[in-house]
Amino acid sequence: MSVVAVLPIKQLANAKQRLRGVLDDEQRRGLFKAMVEDVLEAVTVCPSIDRAIVVTSDDEVSALAHYYGVEVRPEPEVAGLIPAVTVTADALAYEGVRAMLFLPGDVPLVSAEDLEVVADGLASVANDPQMIIVPSQDLGGTNCLLVSPPNAMSFGFGEDSYRRHLRLAETVGVGSQTISLPTIGLDVDEPKDLEALMEVLQNDGVDTHSYRFLKTTDVNASPEPLNQVVDQ
Repeated sequence: MSVVAVLPIKQLANAKQRLRGVLDDEQRRGLFKAMVEDVLEAVTVCPSIDRAIVVTSDDEVSALAHYYGVEVRPEPEVAGLIPAVTVTADALAYEGVRAMLFLPGDVPLVSAEDLEVVADGLASVANDPQMIIVPSQDLGGTNCLLVSPPNAMSFGFGEDSYRRHLRLAETVGVGSQTISLPTIGLDVDEPKDLEALMEVLQNDGVDTHSYRFLKTTDVNASPEPLNQVVDQ
């Protein structure tokens, strides 16, 4: 069963505007780049993912994807996350890909093992249209979405997208399964998310791109600077 990971990433510059109160422009760019690298590493080493595609029209993002050996496809003429995923899903279905795994670039705790858990959920029902979804920790957003075949349903990213995707799948007779994975469930959009990420990194000492970046960055949201944490 072929599984292709799809990462739509608009740009590194001006990313994460809701973190403006705790990070300046260059820090936000650096953090987002580090998070994207953590996600790219996870998808490129996961045995269950055959290949990965970054959907972007940003030159810097394209260069980063190519560094990891990941294919780059341009954003469609109609801007937005839903068009980007929809166009890619249609193209993958046409190519005969069995399943598409959507993953955003701001889930820095994701691991290859997490993605294995998601992909393994399709094993027993490989011939039936299926959707496996990993929601955000607040059960509002969609932090990972595996759809088989890739164009089996329409997409509804945005506010309350977790419940919307469940309804969209049900409407077209696509079986759905929810998997709770706290690591994937943590996406970094707001200062409270950044605090949660830093707490995990402080406790676990995980040597990731995000960890190394935050360790050398003065973050106002941090209850304790990462540079005070001893290397693991």
